[in-house]
Amino acid sequence: MANRFGNRLLLILLGSLIITGFLVFLFFYIKHQFTVSRIEISENGMVQKITSMGKLELVKYTMKDIIEQREVHPVLPDSRVLLLAVGEVTACIDLTKLKKSDIIQSKDTVTVFLPQPEICYARLDHEKSKVYDIRGAWFQESAKNMVEDVYRLAEKKIMDDAKEMNVLGMARQNAHLIFRPLLESISGKTVVLNFRQEQKKLE
Repeated sequence: MANRFGNRLLLILLGSLIITGFLVFLFFYIKHQFTVSRIEISENGMVQKITSMGKLELVKYTMKDIIEQREVHPVLPDSRVLLLAVGEVTACIDLTKLKKSDIIQSKDTVTVFLPQPEICYARLDHEKSKVYDIRGAWFQESAKNMVEDVYRLAEKKIMDDAKEMNVLGMARQNAHLIFRPLLESISGKTVVLNFRQEQKKLE
């Protein structure tokens, strides 16, 4: 009789332990489900977030140079003008061109095909640029034409320098350094950046 009672008590204790263990497991499982969050973002939502950034400036090239424009005359003394040229060229990516098809998502990775970098603007700073020497201009109209010519030469030079510096290539590199971490924070996934195949050239 005592042996049967002891077995019964043992079964009750064992059952109680199993039930208690199950309840503890259920408690922590439910708690985990309520506290764990996942980042889920659709292609449309991601496109909207990206395109709202507009044009993303990635490289700024600043020029400061002395440019000489000289006219050689057969009889009269040569004329020349010296310009201190100050300007800048900025390369950017136009994110408003991004489409839903440019974003491909997998479980842990987002692949984004970006538009090719382009020149956002190239301009001389007319407040900082200055003609500081002009010689051999006998007439006011001639001096005016010389100044206009040297400014056009400076505008061409800033674009030539930007091409030589490969500012578009630098913009592609900076997209990986600057833009990719931003997209990873938006998506919560590893981001792979590629660029569309079409090429844009400096004009």
